[in-house]
Parts: sequence; C-alpha cells; structure tokens
Amino acid sequence: MIKENLEQIRATIPSGVTLVAVSKTKPVSDLQEAYDAGQRIFGENHALEMRDKHEVLPRDIQWHFIGHLQTNKIKYIIPFVTLIHSIDTANLLEAVNKEAKKHDRVVDCLLQFHIAQEETKFGLTLDEARQLLESDIFKQMHNIRICGVMGMATFTDDEAEVRKEFKNLKTVFDTLKKEYFADLPQFKEVSMGMSEDYPIAIEEGATLVRIGSKIFGARNYNV
Repeated sequence: MIKENLEQIRATIPSGVTLVAVSKTKPVSDLQEAYDAGQRIFGENHALEMRDKHEVLPRDIQWHFIGHLQTNKIKYIIPFVTLIHSIDTANLLEAVNKEAKKHDRVVDCLLQFHIAQEETKFGLTLDEARQLLESDIFKQMHNIRICGVMGMATFTDDEAEVRKEFKNLKTVFDTLKKEYFADLPQFKEVSMGMSEDYPIAIEEGATLVRIGSKIFGARNYNV
C-alpha cells in the first residue's frame, strides 16, 4: 500500500518540488517499504528515533529533521543529517554550528517562520531573522549553510487562510533572498505543505513538501 500511495502522490508533484516522506513514529519496516519503492528522503521529528533508524536503514537515505530540535539532542543527528528544517532561534543555530564543527561538517539548515494562527507553532518573525542574519555571531558560523525557509500553516479547513499563510512564507523567502542571499544559489528551498494542504503549498511556491499520513497512514501517537 505504501508503494501505491507514493506513486499516487508523485503523480501530483511537479518537477522541481521534492517529496519528504514524513516517517516519524513509523516502524523501520514501513520506511524500508518506501525505500524499496524508490523514496530516498525521509523526515523525522525526534532526534533519537532518527538516529536509531539511520543506524539500520540503507546509507544512501537523506535524513531531514523537521521537528522542534532541542539543543541537547543535536549531537545525535549532526554526523549524518542532510537538512534541518526547523531552526527557530539564533541559539539553536549557534549550537548546530558548534556541533557540526566537531564533525568537520557544514550542515544545511532552513529558518523556520511562524506563519500560523496557532500560538503553539514555533518560528521566527522576519525582524528576528534579520537580526540573526546581521549579527556578528552569525558571520562567524562557518559550519552551517542557510538554504531557505520553512513554515507550518494553521490546521484548518479554511483554504483561503492556509493559502494566505503559505503566500506569506514565500514573501519572507523572496525578501531574504533579495536582502541577504541574492548571490547564493543554495538559498532556494521553501519547505511548506503537508498531507492535507500540499497542493496549495505547491501552487504558492513550495520546493519541499512534507507528507506523512498520505504515504504511511495515520500517525501512531502511542510511540
């Protein structure tokens, strides 16, 4: 069933948009089934779970960390993580840089922005991002690379609200690209859109969509 789900989703995603299979709480066997169906990019939101899966699954998998990252858990994923979507404070970015330096790596990161109505969502404001990017501390971070932005829309059936929030994130991306990354081709990613709203996100400029339940079925909250 996972293979069929992946095929159906891929048929709806245009070239230039990357599918991140959100595999959090799912058993290794499910990830292996998706891998056998050709999926190579997986998204996890718990560092220890991601580390454990990385240890037993094929080495050519690209691991994206998409959840709220605690500084004391960074060390578990830095040796292998491909992209961290959820940099929401200057302190977190500094901690990632410090850990990456220990492993002689440059780790790709996205800045997470608060675009939803819900207060529970993490993320920067545009002003906070500007302060970070203009800070002396940021200029000394040589082991991270900012590659774009990420955001989560409000969980609602109001399509107009969701579209507005995605549009806002794309505006943030365009603003940062113009002001800070105009000459840096790596700044190209807009991570937005999940199982229920990814078609809208693609229409509004997403380059990465994070899809879980439409691939693997409902999330297991008992894990």
